[in-house]
Amino acid sequence: MATINNMSTRMCRDHRILSSSGNLSDVFVLESRFRKRCFFQNSKFTVRSMKVSGQNQTRKLASSNGPLTASEKVSYPFELLTNNQTLGKENISPIARRKTKIVCTIGPSTSSREMIWKLAETGMNVARLNMSHGDHASHKKTIDLVKEYNAQSDDNVIAIMLDTKGPEVRSGDVPQPITLKEGQEFNFTIKRGVSTEDTVSVNYDDFINDVEAGDMLLVDGGMMSLSVKSKTKDAVKCVVVDGGELKSRRHLNVRGKSATLPSITDKDWEDIKFGVDKQVDFYAVSFVKDEKVVHELKDYLTSCNADIQVIVKIESADSIPNLQSIISASDGAMVARGDLGAELPIEDVPLLQEDIIRRCHNMQKPVIVATNMLESMIDHPTPTRAEVSDIAIAVREGADAVMLSGETAHGKYPLKAVKVMHTVALRTESSLPFNTTAPTHNVYKSHMGEMFAFHATIMANTLNTPIIVFTRTGSMAILLSHYRPASTIFAFTNEERIKQRLALYQGAMPIYMQFSDDAEETFARALKLLLSKGLLMEGQNVTLVQSGAQPIWRRESTHHIQVRKVQA
Repeated sequence: MATINNMSTRMCRDHRILSSSGNLSDVFVLESRFRKRCFFQNSKFTVRSMKVSGQNQTRKLASSNGPLTASEKVSYPFELLTNNQTLGKENISPIARRKTKIVCTIGPSTSSREMIWKLAETGMNVARLNMSHGDHASHKKTIDLVKEYNAQSDDNVIAIMLDTKGPEVRSGDVPQPITLKEGQEFNFTIKRGVSTEDTVSVNYDDFINDVEAGDMLLVDGGMMSLSVKSKTKDAVKCVVVDGGELKSRRHLNVRGKSATLPSITDKDWEDIKFGVDKQVDFYAVSFVKDEKVVHELKDYLTSCNADIQVIVKIESADSIPNLQSIISASDGAMVARGDLGAELPIEDVPLLQEDIIRRCHNMQKPVIVATNMLESMIDHPTPTRAEVSDIAIAVREGADAVMLSGETAHGKYPLKAVKVMHTVALRTESSLPFNTTAPTHNVYKSHMGEMFAFHATIMANTLNTPIIVFTRTGSMAILLSHYRPASTIFAFTNEERIKQRLALYQGAMPIYMQFSDDAEETFARALKLLLSKGLLMEGQNVTLVQSGAQPIWRRESTHHIQVRKVQA
């Protein structure tokens, strides 16, 4: 049973004193009463020294903190609205950092060393390799460049995500675009190499069996649509409903249906093996229909001793009934709205996005919102106002990351697209309500680490301090991220792989630093580093957390939360 020792608190008007020793249930009662009585009054409290430890641990923390004075108060990263202010008048302070991460797809527009460096400095946190395009040689070049950037950068880190092609049904190559007009008859055949004015090939032999008369066939996620009228043993006969230009290798969907192909194809397995060899950080697995696919991939990674996390892409009609089990089996999810909106009614997509984000929060998994976020910036230097709102909605709903696809892969303005995403996310975050309570999730039913992340978040939010966490596995930094503290999580780790992985998580700023055997010396070096980079200010208070799956300077049962004043 854990206890709280040596904590003195002045609470509201009656100045009741918490006893020097109490059990965990007392902590929860205290927190509940304290929140109700004090957070909505002009009250003050002082944390002089705090320790939470296991039953067999009795050491006191070395630091001691007196009451916060007016000169010690830390400015918010943004100014809250008052009754006399209006939206648009808040001032984001120079130390404000964007919490929502940005995933950029690397392609012809951004595959050079210069562009990868510029993307990273503009705001990219994760580099995505789209295995639907390019070959292993070109993707190896990108991986090597990202790793080169990480090796020479002290202030930033870029994670690498390999996105599998999946069981995509695509039209064949055409010498030049074919113009489809409304009412025109047009055919798709499973014969290879066919390209005429009224017939093209598809790359999937069972295409004939997957469609029926009356189905709606969507090209490029709905840019064109055709109604299926009949089929023969090797062709599907259609009538064009919405026309356009059909180019080579266009993606085909049947409204309300998923292809019967396996989620991980032979090509995908080759790409996954490539990712293992190159030590990527994440797989984004396309068209996941059930949790069996995730377990199969994770078993393979375990057999390879590969420490790579699996992000499931929710983009097929078949995945929706299995959302809970799919997300539960994974390490995170991506809301891939393009194919999702092609296979399901488009008006359902915003509701599904919100639902998937909520489920990921409840299961404490990271979630990425993707597809069409700044689509117009592929060809134009400024976004539509609807696209700006789309980014803001994803941020307000609590996405860990937002993603750029064609905008950075082959667009004309990749750097401007990243800059827009950065500024919109930062501005939206600055307007979010400042809470002095953390979301509860299932904290009262969970293990000790989750309880500490929960209360560290409450403490940091109440005292308006950033959080400093020391982690070897990343577990405590990830838990803190999911409780969404108002300030930055400075996550110090002595593992390069963990540093790169944490680049995806909302609010986490991963920093590599070797840990010494002396905890105090390590703490001092961390604070000095943050001061030297302008990430902390002298006199500022910080919440310091040391906990998680593996002990660093403690026995297994001891967890620490401290509040310290930064000294130069």
